[in-house]
Amino acid sequence: MTDRTTHDTTAGDAAARDAAEFWFDPLCPWAWMTSRWMMEVERVRPVDVTWSVMSLSVLNEGRDLDAGYQAAMDNGWGPVRVITAAARDHGPGVIKPLYDAMGDLIHPQGLADLPTVIRRALADVGLPPELAVVADEDSVDAELRASHARAIDLVGDEVGTPIVAVNGVAFFGPVVSPAPKGEAAGRLWDGCVLVAGTEGFFELKRTRTVDPIFDADLAAADMPAADMPAADIRAAKES
Repeated sequence: MTDRTTHDTTAGDAAARDAAEFWFDPLCPWAWMTSRWMMEVERVRPVDVTWSVMSLSVLNEGRDLDAGYQAAMDNGWGPVRVITAAARDHGPGVIKPLYDAMGDLIHPQGLADLPTVIRRALADVGLPPELAVVADEDSVDAELRASHARAIDLVGDEVGTPIVAVNGVAFFGPVVSPAPKGEAAGRLWDGCVLVAGTEGFFELKRTRTVDPIFDADLAAADMPAADMPAADIRAAKES
């Protein structure tokens, strides 16, 4: 029996490695949470992950949305377009670092100004600032839509982000908060591999009862009160 908790990179063990593809939109906080879990899985299980873009703006085209959400979708093209352009010009290896940089600014840091997010993320990753102009163009929309379509073709359109393919079988989710760490992350991955290998399995779901809990929030909750700003102390007590 193969021990799934070890990392043997020899050629003879290559068949034991799992394959995952992770589709994300940088705007989605739930995709961000799941991506942090996926990174933990990479540490504790033999899995090769491909990071790919999808778009909530594309997903929601033609849908009857409330005004606030429609505005968010109208404004949401920029980050995913810039990631698509960066991958086109500099290779797929920049997708994950650029996603990490954007996602950290948008989610844990709470930066809502997307042009600033794009500019700062490009600088953090060392990519040309000129890529930012793509945010307001449709020059990479064909590539973006193709990546999005690959995910939707696997799961159908009654989903959101993230979409994760496990050894070629894709699901929406898992949706987690906070992101499991260490062996807990590995056990959740083992469950995903199990259900992905079960013919006829389609869905498990329950109502979410918490918002995304970022690592920074967990660190603040564990911080001694004497070291916490007053506003953060009040927030921790109310959570």
